[in-house]
Amino acid sequence: MSTSFAPHSPTAPRAPERGRGGRRVRVLIGTDTYPPDVNGAAYFTARLAHGLAERGADVHMLGPSPTGRPYVSEQDGVVEHRLRSMPSLAHESVRLALPPGVRGHLNQLLGRLRPDTVHIQNHFLVGRMLARAARVHGVPVVATNHFMPENLFDPLRVPGPLRPYAARLAWWDLGRVLAGAEHVTTPTPAAAGLLTDQGFARPVEPVSCGIDLVRFQPLSADAPAADRRRLRERLGVPDRRTMLFVGRLDEEKNADELVRAVTLLPDTQLVLAGHGAQRTRLEELARAEGVADRVVFLGFVSHEDLPDVFRCADVFTIAGTAELQSIATLEAMASGLPVVAADAMALPHLVEEGRNGYLYRPGRPGELAERLRLVVEDEGTRRRMGAHSRLMASRHRLEDSLERFERIYEEAVAGTGPR
Repeated sequence: MSTSFAPHSPTAPRAPERGRGGRRVRVLIGTDTYPPDVNGAAYFTARLAHGLAERGADVHMLGPSPTGRPYVSEQDGVVEHRLRSMPSLAHESVRLALPPGVRGHLNQLLGRLRPDTVHIQNHFLVGRMLARAARVHGVPVVATNHFMPENLFDPLRVPGPLRPYAARLAWWDLGRVLAGAEHVTTPTPAAAGLLTDQGFARPVEPVSCGIDLVRFQPLSADAPAADRRRLRERLGVPDRRTMLFVGRLDEEKNADELVRAVTLLPDTQLVLAGHGAQRTRLEELARAEGVADRVVFLGFVSHEDLPDVFRCADVFTIAGTAELQSIATLEAMASGLPVVAADAMALPHLVEEGRNGYLYRPGRPGELAERLRLVVEDEGTRRRMGAHSRLMASRHRLEDSLERFERIYEEAVAGTGPR
């Protein structure tokens, strides 16, 4: 993802459940990545934390400090417990919590907070240590998996021949950590099936990351073309037919396929919103293919501007092959955009062929271009598909996801979950 985080639009909160001693339910969310980190897991975790707080829960977040120094602060109803950290080798915007002294700190924190449940978002340093400490204190653990080994191959520079072995080791390690949780979730049925395929024997529940349907909306059907032109002008986007990608420009996103597809669509431009390790290579590719004038790099996009970036586009396209859901695709759908996506991992869950867009076989930019042409050359098709995208996005309301997590916490505390 390429946005900064702010809480989702206000909704009518449900009456808070009661925890131990009749107080509000207290949740301690443990994560190795949280805004200002720039990635989907960080944004989901922040939306979860703030959404639960708005609905009446007492929410605490434990994660690495963005500055390196430990501190505690409150942000819009969520108490952030930031651990001492150091820069990460894997990603420029992610920091790692330093293990020395953390075990004692976690024991003190759990003893003081007495949370009803712990919800870990990663199985790396923070999630691993917090889950272990929670078991010692008798606190039930809920775990959500956002991880695929492919997400780390490029940042960690794992050589190609070693990747299958590294993946097996990573899946084994993930399963070992998740096995201790009372309830395990992941964003989609495909992601749940992937865990099962890797030998994880416990039940895994798909719970969508959810989408804010108020914040992400299409331009009004009655809006004149001049409105879109003004949006494009403000954001520095030329006024022409536009295919859009929002996300990290890293290896597993395969954005080079989007650039190659543009060479086959002479009246169309590609807008890339986000940054990452592959940006320089993508700029060089666009120049080599003679389409540098039709590939626009927006870089980091602010929280305030992101809805307008989607409204500037005619179609959303994504070539990633390691997506456990894709929040950016859901945001595009809520914004009324047709979707052309790689037929890989969880992306087929977000595309109904011929209704809100098309799938293409990964590694075939010519096929991608053909699918895009079917969408962008007819305004009526774009409108029909965009409306169906919006309808599909309505099945992923953030409020529904928050309510399900509240129930999962209750089940974990009562011992009635799937374990």
